[in-house]
Amino acid sequence: MSLVAGLDIGGTKMAVALADRSGTVLDHATRPTPAMEGPDAILTTATDLVRTVGGTEVVAAVGVGAAGVIDRRRGVVVSATQALPGWAGTDLRGELSRRLGLPVAVDNDVHAHALGEQWRGAAAGYADVLLIAVGTGIGASTVLGGHVRHGAHGVAGHAGHVPVAAAAGVACACGGQGHVEAVASGPALLARFRSRSETDAAHLAEVARLAAAGEPVAAAVLAFGGTAAGHAIGGLMNVIDPEIVVIGGGVPNCGEPWWQPLRAAIATEVLPALRDVPVVPAALGADAALLGAARLAFTLLP
Repeated sequence: MSLVAGLDIGGTKMAVALADRSGTVLDHATRPTPAMEGPDAILTTATDLVRTVGGTEVVAAVGVGAAGVIDRRRGVVVSATQALPGWAGTDLRGELSRRLGLPVAVDNDVHAHALGEQWRGAAAGYADVLLIAVGTGIGASTVLGGHVRHGAHGVAGHAGHVPVAAAAGVACACGGQGHVEAVASGPALLARFRSRSETDAAHLAEVARLAAAGEPVAAAVLAFGGTAAGHAIGGLMNVIDPEIVVIGGGVPNCGEPWWQPLRAAIATEVLPALRDVPVVPAALGADAALLGAARLAFTLLP
């Protein structure tokens, strides 16, 4: 029985899962990402994690879902944020393959998330899937005909940089203005609440608790974010024509004060033929990227 390791490399946490061809996780391990120590420390931790769940005697191939823009053909990180200093230019596939002596496949973590949800999660059984991740940033992945679409330059899926009216004139971290991520990401919503309320909140989860209890400012902030995200997602649906839309990340955990405005905004944007497309929460949580990475690894095996 062939077993593979699926690695998820994020800015704060790294995880590995040992999985079989059915998508069953047989072992699992996590460690903090040594982000400030540089790429070599991250690669060393990744190597140790694979060895923790069986090493080269058990693992036949490794799949990686990593933060950053990934050139999946070369297995190289093309660009990354300062959450991972020096990460851009890292030869993920080459270095991990050299250290482990195993075949390695690499993709962006959001694409891995989509593959996991399509394999064993909320989108199981669907060939054409739009996955949106709303958290610290806003990302997306499109699976069409069962295959992730990466685009000509490897940047397909940057849904956070879709313009929306609610963000007009607001600076975005990418250097542009008017993008949905600037107003609908988790940090943007927390900042909006803090600027409008006398109640202190250290985390967006606190804003969600206040909204659920009927606090008007908290409810208005979540409605604003859900509406802005919904307008962007509805526009993307018109372009992509998915069978299902899966929404993950931390912000959807804010509950119905966020989901109801999101669905209402989507309904105002989509073409009539798309009004019955399911828009559902992601089902696998953190395991999605691990299973998607494992699925990548299986593409390397007979």
